[in-house]
Amino acid sequence: MKHYIFSLSLLTGCLLFTSCVSKKQFVGLQTNYNQLQTENTDLKRSYQDSQVQLAESSTKVKSLEERLAEAKKNNEELRSDYASLQGSLDKSLLQSSQGNVNISKLVDEINASNHFIKQLIETKSKSDSLNLALTNRLTRSLNDSELKDVNIKVLKGVVYISLADNMLYKSGSYEINERAGETLSKISKIIMDYKDYDVLVEGNTDNDPISRPNIRNNWDLSTLRASSVVQALQNNYGVDPKRLTAAGRGEYNPIADNISAISKQRNRRTEIIITPKLDQFMDLMNKAPESSKSK
Repeated sequence: MKHYIFSLSLLTGCLLFTSCVSKKQFVGLQTNYNQLQTENTDLKRSYQDSQVQLAESSTKVKSLEERLAEAKKNNEELRSDYASLQGSLDKSLLQSSQGNVNISKLVDEINASNHFIKQLIETKSKSDSLNLALTNRLTRSLNDSELKDVNIKVLKGVVYISLADNMLYKSGSYEINERAGETLSKISKIIMDYKDYDVLVEGNTDNDPISRPNIRNNWDLSTLRASSVVQALQNNYGVDPKRLTAAGRGEYNPIADNISAISKQRNRRTEIIITPKLDQFMDLMNKAPESSKSK
């Protein structure tokens, strides 16, 4: 560039001294000058273009540097996210392994529970069979008509016969009434059918107080009523007294709330409880219930 300027200056100086050169030389110098002017203009334009390109390149470089910095930042964030995900995955795998152990334990517990439930079902089925066997055996002496006046249920191998007080006694008394004979006759058939069974007679009252000659309270009344039934079974129906027990529970074993007349009537009852001895009980455990009762 400097060489070009020097040449142009030299040519200009020569033109100032045209008198020193011929016309032909002047024309040649003029042509060279014009050519140099054109080249100078081209060089200026080229220089300007180069400056523009340089500026654009600098801008592009700056933009690329910014994009590179952003890419590096994103890369660091991705690395951090990857490390977090890897940690979560490792934790999940550990929990899954522990969960498999817990599930295995749970399955074992369920299997053990199912085995226990199966045993309970088998035991209940056997108990139900025993109760049915006792009911069939202890009621086979009664016909369907007789059974209507006697309420019998079997719980855990024990027979409970519950009778309302008006079926056995006069109101407020422990004396056996006329109707009681028919009722006790039916019950004696059940008792006599199995001579080795023990018989407990329990008297129960409501909570209304009573005070009569020789009856101080409900304890006395319930016990005297049970004693009347025991003596009737012994004296009138031939039941061995060694098998019999009389007991009174007064008003302290209610089955209803003692508020209404109906609930009080339910509480005034005599229960006859027939219990097999241990050897008969175990024998019944191994016997299936009869399909029909004997008449």
